[in-house]
Formats: sequence, structure tokens, C-alpha cells
Amino acid sequence: MNTSIIEVKSNRDKKRFIDFPHELYKDDPNYVPEIYIGQKELLSEKKNPFFRHSKVQLYLAYQNEEIVGRIAAIRNNEYNNFANANVGFFGLFDVIENYEVAKVLLDTANQWVKNEKLDAVLGPTNFSTNDTAGLLVEGFDRPPVVMMTYNKPYYVTFLEQYGFVSQMDLLAYHVTEQTVNTKSVRIANMLGERLEKKGITVRSVNMKNFKTEVNTICDIYQNAWDKNWGFVPPTKAEFNHLAEGLKMVVDPDFALIAEDKGKAVAFALAVPDINIIARTIKKGRLLPTGIFKLLFQKKKIKRLRIILLGVLEGYRKMGIEGIFYARIISRGMEKGYNEAEASWILDNNEMMKKGVEGANMVPYKRYRIYEKKIEN
Repeated sequence: MNTSIIEVKSNRDKKRFIDFPHELYKDDPNYVPEIYIGQKELLSEKKNPFFRHSKVQLYLAYQNEEIVGRIAAIRNNEYNNFANANVGFFGLFDVIENYEVAKVLLDTANQWVKNEKLDAVLGPTNFSTNDTAGLLVEGFDRPPVVMMTYNKPYYVTFLEQYGFVSQMDLLAYHVTEQTVNTKSVRIANMLGERLEKKGITVRSVNMKNFKTEVNTICDIYQNAWDKNWGFVPPTKAEFNHLAEGLKMVVDPDFALIAEDKGKAVAFALAVPDINIIARTIKKGRLLPTGIFKLLFQKKKIKRLRIILLGVLEGYRKMGIEGIFYARIISRGMEKGYNEAEASWILDNNEMMKKGVEGANMVPYKRYRIYEKKIEN
């Protein structure tokens, strides 16, 4: 059966692009629909600051007027400038279980990247590592937590058959109230008391001074992660956009800043896993009733995701990471949460892995970023 590819240009096409996964995963009990308004903003050249410096082309695959796949081809100029690279990316990749359709989609994205005079294509990223990223390769037995990806197991086979090779694995760690190492939590809290005597303190984010706090956190983020594989510093506009998107779910008890005599040197953030509710919101539509589910069913959420944790160079190996984990876990249990995920952590980041493993967290999901050189 012939597969045709169209460029997504109209709002109608964008809506179809966003909605395609709902049909593809309709019988998958672990699927969580993305919130429609969030995906609409992601793809909006007016609202998403990513488009101020970079470009994206969306494609849909059709067979007999029925959508059978989608993909985004991406040129991230900020990444190439920061990493001194010349690569493109692909993302938002979904396809029926048919390798020939997948090949046509990947061929199309690769050709777009080649036309941009780029040397390789990496992915999946949606649109960068500051957004959702990585292909799930292990851990298909449970649904994803908030802002983590999910995909069919056959995607792994399709990408590797096409010639993509692994560049980096991203790990998600899990712990429950029953399995957490409470001793390590107590030790970390004691260490926190000792660091306070040296002038290093940990406080919650002041939500009444949100914009100033976001600027402080952005400075930490841009510097604490700068040597991590795949990192690209977000622009101020991008970081503010991300912060605004998270503001509704941020609990200051889980948004922590470490300071050295008033100077911010580290930051950690955990958020309630709203995917527990989002799973029940049909096609990710908040209106007319989805918004009420999010607002009034928050008490049903018993899982946290530790989404960000960074410490400036010069303050690492002092125990600040452990203090953050201890505070979040302790406060989480006090507030009725009974499990947490720390994600994602680079597979080569031994310091961060050691930190979560000290709290008895175990890796239970693995994601992967792939790369394929562009053939001339």
C-alpha cells in the first residue's frame, strides 16, 4: 500500500498531528494523552520561544486518506552553537506497526536535515533535551510519569533497523515509601545541619516572588548542567515559558534552593505526577470537564517526579544532592505521597546515580537518544 507524506501547514493539520497518537494507543492501558493545549503551544511559532532561534518541519504519513504516522524534523541552532556541532534532530515520532511506513517518515526527516546542510540526525527530542526526550527502550509495563515519553516497543526495532545507533541512555529511578532507605535520609538531614553551620542553607522557592526566583533558578540551570551530554542552555524566554507551564503544579515544599551565605548555588524540583489524572482526560482536552479533574482530583496523586536537580561546580560532593533528595522524600511522605521517580539521569552521570541509589532508588525505565550520520 502506498504511503504519502504531507507537510503540516494548517491549523487543521496540526490538530490531526497532535491527535494521531490517541488513535494509535487507544488499546494501550499505559498510554497517557498529552494535554492538548500544551501540545498546541509547543507547535505554535508565536507562543513557543524555541521558534525564535530554530526551526521545525512537521510531517504526516497517510495511507488511503488515513493517518498512519507522524514525525518532526528539527534544526536546533542553539544546540549547534553551544556544542559546536552541525546536527539535526527528529521528534514527535509515532507510527503504526509497519516498518515501511516508518522508513518513509524517517527518510523524509533525514532528507529535510540533509537539505539543511547538517551532518547527522539525533533523537527523539521534542524539540530539545529541555523538553521531553528519549525513546523508551525498557520499562513498558508501567505508564510514564509527567513530562516523560512513552512509545510502542517496536519503535526500538524500527529505528535500529533503519541504522540509528545509541548515543546516550537516560535512566528513570523509582522508590516507594516501603523501599526507601530511611537511614540515608536521616544521615542527609544531619549533614544539612552541619552545612548550615558553614553558611549553606536550603529553602523553599518563594511563590510570591516567582519571577525573581525563576531568574535565579535559570542561572543555576544554565551553569550546573553545562557539561552534561546533550545539554543546550535554554534562552531566558524558553526557561520562563517552561516555568509558567509548571507553575500550576509546583508545590514550594518540593522546589528547593540551596544558598551559600545568600548566594544561590543549587536547585531541585519535584512535581506531583499529574499523569495519574491525565490518563483519564479524553484526548487531553481540558475543556469542558478535564480542567476540573486536574483541579479537584489532586488528592488522588500519590507519586512525585524529581524532575530537576543541579549543583554549581565547586559545591558538588558536599552532600547537597543528598540533602535535596532527603528533603523531598521526607516531605513527600509527610504529605501522603508513597512513591517517587527521579528522571531522567544520564547513564554516564555516576555522581547523580550514586546519589539516588543511596536513597535505595532503583532504575526501572531506560530511554535512549539515537544518532544516524547523514549519507551524501
